Amino acid sequence: MRASNPAKWEYRSLRPPREETQKEASDPTDRLNELGGEGWEFVDTVDYTGGGTKFLVLKRPLNRDAGAEDE
Repeated sequence: MRASNPAKWEYRSLRPPREETQKEASDPTDRLNELGGEGWEFVDTVDYTGGGTKFLVLKRPLNRDAGAEDE
């Protein structure tokens, strides 16, 4: 029996847009929906100590054989 190959992923980070004060993030829903349409799935956030900038982490299957490209 042949073992299947593990899934391969590509990752992307997104910094949420900031409001005028640069302290509050604005709603990233529109951008997340655009990326979701490109096959990206939100999976986690990266938080900095002291409440600094957060990044949103997204992933999608890596499928180079089908000619998928990062848009």
